[in-house]
Parts: sequence; C-alpha cells; structure tokens
Amino acid sequence: MFWRMVFRALIRQRKKMIMIAFTVALGASLATAMLNVMFDVGDKVNQELKAYGANIRVVPQSVSILGDMFGDEGETSQYLREDELGKIKTIFWAFNIVDFAPFLDSNVVLNSSAKTKLVGTWFAHHMELPTGETLDTGMKAMKNWWAVEGNWLSDDDNDSVMVGAAVAAKNNLKIGDSVLISSSGKSKKYLVKAVFDAGGDEDDCVYVNLASAQDFLGKKGLISSIEVSALTTPDNDLARRAAQDPQSLNMVDWDTWYCTAYVSSICYQIQEVISNSSAKAVRQVAESEGAILNKTQLLMLLITILSLIGSALGISNLVTASVMERAQEIGLLKAVGAHDGPISALVSTEILITAFIGGCAGYFAGLGFAQIIGQSVFDSAINIKVTVIPLTAILIFVVTIAGSVPSIRLLLRLEPAEVLHGR
Repeated sequence: MFWRMVFRALIRQRKKMIMIAFTVALGASLATAMLNVMFDVGDKVNQELKAYGANIRVVPQSVSILGDMFGDEGETSQYLREDELGKIKTIFWAFNIVDFAPFLDSNVVLNSSAKTKLVGTWFAHHMELPTGETLDTGMKAMKNWWAVEGNWLSDDDNDSVMVGAAVAAKNNLKIGDSVLISSSGKSKKYLVKAVFDAGGDEDDCVYVNLASAQDFLGKKGLISSIEVSALTTPDNDLARRAAQDPQSLNMVDWDTWYCTAYVSSICYQIQEVISNSSAKAVRQVAESEGAILNKTQLLMLLITILSLIGSALGISNLVTASVMERAQEIGLLKAVGAHDGPISALVSTEILITAFIGGCAGYFAGLGFAQIIGQSVFDSAINIKVTVIPLTAILIFVVTIAGSVPSIRLLLRLEPAEVLHGR
C-alpha cells in the first residue's frame, strides 16, 4: 500500500516532480562538473604555468653557498656533469618532471669590444634515459613564449647563435650577420640565426648549443646549471618545515613529505641523484603556482556551494507548493489514523525518488560540462574522478532533505478538521 501511494502521487503530480528533478539535476550537474574540475585542476594549472618557466634550478653546491652568503652566485670552478642529467628522470617523482635543460655560461667578448654572456644549452635534445625510455626536452619546449625572429637553433648546429634583443640592439646585429666571440685568448666566428625577445635577463645573452659552448670554453661534459619544470603540490606547513631542514622531520612526516610532490621534496630527490648539486625552487614561480591553484579551487568550491544552496531553495518552494495542493489528502490520512511519521516518510520517499532521478541525470550532464570546461580553459580533457560519485550523492541527499524540511514541518502542523472543512 505504501509504495502504491508513493507511485500514484508521483504520477498525479508529475509536473511538479519533473520540476523538482530538474532543479536537483541543475545542482547535481554543476556540483559534478566543479568537483571533477577542482580535483583535476592541480595538474592542469601546473601544466599551464610550465609554459612560463622552470620552477626548480640546480647548481653546484659551491655556487649555491656563494649565492646564500653574498646574494650573487658569481663564477666558480665547480661544475655539474652532463652525463648525470638522465638521472633526473629516475627519481620517485620522475613522471612529474615535464622538461629540463642544462646550461653552461661564461662571460665573453663580442666583436672584440662588447662584453656579454655566452650560454650553451639544449634546444631540442633527444636523449636515452637510464630506464630505457627516451625523452625530447630543451629550451624550445621550456621557453616557448619567447618571441623569436628567425629560427631556433638545432643541437647539431655548432656554428650559429641566437642573440638576445638587448645584445642585438646594442651591437646593431640582425639575422645573417657574423659575430666574433672571444674568451681566454680563443676566438670563434658564429652566424646570427635568430634574435629573440625573452623579456628578462636572457635578452643580454648569446645562446649556442651546449656542445659548441663546451668545446669553445674547454669544458667538455660539464654544465653550470640545470633548469627543471616539474608538476608540484602547493606547499603546506610540512613542506615548509622540510624545506628548512629535512632531517628535523620524524619518520612519519618524512615519508609523507618524500612521497608527496612538494617542490622541496622533488629538489631533495634531484640532489640525491646529481653529484655535488644544490636544487632550489624558483620561488616566484613555485609560490604563484600554489596561490593560483588555491584560489581556483576555492572559487570552484564556492560556486558548488552556492549552486547547491540555490537548489535547496528551489526544492523547498516546489515541495511546499506540492504539500499545499495535497492538504486535503494529507488531512484525510490523518483523520483515518495515520501518524506524522508515516506521512512524513511518504512525502520524503516521493521527494527522494525524484531527487535520485534528477541526481543521476545531473551527474552525467555534469560530466559533459566538465569536459567542456576542460577543453575551453585548459585545452585538454578532465580526468573523471570516481570519488565525485559518492560526494555528489551525499550532497544531493543533504540538499534535498534540507529543502524538504520546511515543507515537512508545514505538513506536520496541518489539522485534519481545518483542512477537510476547507479552512
């Protein structure tokens, strides 16, 4: 009898029930979309920010000490080894390393008069990793926002240079010109293949491929520094404590920190595989990543909460209207002996069934909205999170019950005699 009454009520009031289901579906779809995006936005935001520079810099220990003591790294006789670069992709968080590039730099003389900095690096380097995998990395991927007039260098072009915009302006250089670079009594002519505008200190430099720089400077197999782009987790108190002194952590905190993609954890693991190195976060990039990610997630959480509040208000109004229309039916049930509990259960069951149907429809619609957001904002698909299903179900249940409470309270206050007499 109970279920017959439930289904008959659903059929009789199908228009209002459809409106309730539609209201629930709207809230569920927005909640599903925002929660899926919120859980996946970390990697997406980090990936977007990787286009604006590395967030980790690796230098020899002596260079790091000079920088800490005097605020200026200066030049040093200590270098890192090029043959150890592949080890960066063997650390625990290897898959979080997006790109990296080595650098060998030195002060030189340009065209016998102008002082500048010569920088050797990888531009588009293909390498075999110790794991047996292959990797294509270098400046072309890491610095793709540079405005380049001409063509990027290749790693087998030993006789060409890319000139920074500031150097080109000071020395009246253009593409096709020849430049003479001198250092320690040694000189070599290069062809200007490109002029780039990086908008930073790089504009005062001249870039060549790494092998050419090593040969010219007599530093075969050596590099001055490494820039690394890594996907990281925003810092918290544990990460900040570990960055100050990892040895101060207890065993539990150490395992948590080491197995979480904090920038300090990745730096520590890079130091473990690169001999005599010091890896540090580029704070401007690393901190902006965390700030942007936290604000983005907070915005999505607020949108979700506001949408659910709106759904609760809509459900409350629709259920109240439904109860008022059925006042005589409910009054009759009370008059023949039905108690408040079974009547409340009857109305609640009708609403929950409707909410379940609306919630299912809203969940699948929300998956579609999430993909639209992913393609529009991040130009990639959003990974569907299984944990969103129970979260959405719980939220819809809470919102439906919360929206129904005022109507159920009204129902319980109905007096059979007044209702049946039309008062």
